[in-house]
Amino acid sequence: MSQEMTVAVPDTAPPRPRAHRRWRVLSLVLAAFAALSAVRLFSGQDALTAAGTVQTMLAYAVPIGLAALGGLWAERAGIINIGLEGMMVFGTWFGAFAAWSTGNPWAGLAAGILGGMAGGLIHAVATVTFGVDHIVSGVAINILSVGAMRYLSVLYFMDAPGGGAGQSPPLPNFPRVGLPLVETALGPVHQTGWFLVSDLAGVVIGLTTGMSAITLIALLLLPASYWILWHTRFGLRLRSCGENPDAAESLGVGVYRHKYAALLVSGGLAGMGGVFLAMVASSVYQEGQTGGRGYIGLAAMIFGNWRPGGLAMGAGLFGFTDALQVRGQGPAVHALLLLMAVALLAVAVWQWRRRRIGPAIASLAVAVLLGAWYALTDTVPGQVVIASPYIATLLVLALASQRLRPPAAIGRQWRRKSG
Repeated sequence: MSQEMTVAVPDTAPPRPRAHRRWRVLSLVLAAFAALSAVRLFSGQDALTAAGTVQTMLAYAVPIGLAALGGLWAERAGIINIGLEGMMVFGTWFGAFAAWSTGNPWAGLAAGILGGMAGGLIHAVATVTFGVDHIVSGVAINILSVGAMRYLSVLYFMDAPGGGAGQSPPLPNFPRVGLPLVETALGPVHQTGWFLVSDLAGVVIGLTTGMSAITLIALLLLPASYWILWHTRFGLRLRSCGENPDAAESLGVGVYRHKYAALLVSGGLAGMGGVFLAMVASSVYQEGQTGGRGYIGLAAMIFGNWRPGGLAMGAGLFGFTDALQVRGQGPAVHALLLLMAVALLAVAVWQWRRRRIGPAIASLAVAVLLGAWYALTDTVPGQVVIASPYIATLLVLALASQRLRPPAAIGRQWRRKSG
């Protein structure tokens, strides 16, 4: 009898939480893609899933994703890194200067990463060694970066051909990589306009053609960061510093050392995002080029619940809405109203099934308003088109905020216990 009971237990045991969570996320992604395809078919806005839109989305999402990944490394070690914006500014200038002076884009990439790491080192000295408030240190780095880079631009770029006080001369480009055979094979399928099939072909073409080499590196850094932080001894120790540094220290973990390492990596990733802005998204360094993407990266990281896959979806969402603003203009953004209405209707049903009556009614009301807006208009005002990435980001953050779980010791000014 005991043997029979032992055999029966595995058959009735619930699935592992991690596997269930991954299946749920995959289901949500597939459902969102199907809804996007249906909206594209209903509205006739092919720009929603066009290959060019996907390529433009990558161009906007990569620097945000790199900043978010930098924030992930820092905050998993317990350090709030609001200075990501300034570290991206360091990356834009130093990357541009090295690429311009050597004529080699890879030298620019190395210099931009080192420039961002210098910003991370400043943040580490202030917060880890001297115990400065994390927010104060990050804001100081953001302010310092703008003034310092302005001074260096006047010093080095002012008299250069094509340069100026807030702009560098033209910069060399990174090589392009891709699989042109994919476009040849799937191009006719993409042109058919079939539900799901055409959209999937457009996404595959956009992700495999005309890609900058630095974009490919950035995409590979996502699984690499996941593997290092969640599947190595170093990553376990680093994350323990963000959860319970006292316990980590009692087990022999060098808390200070791991926090320094996390901030150096964080700054390097942000600096790489700055290089992307100066040398891929543009061909020159320009003052104010980051445009708040460091802060948006933090929002993407929070939306992703401090996980690499989640922050990638957050960066992709912002990049997608920004790409529609550029390629689809008003009509494509107008179609997003219908997509958001469908999404909020699904949220309302989900909240109702969980017996959360208030949030369900609120989601349903907003969904009805967005649906009416779509039905009664043909386009949206230009101001809404420009602000659409920020509106979408705020909406998703508001919906995801109830399920966030930051590291337990994040923002704590930790000091080693004496004795």
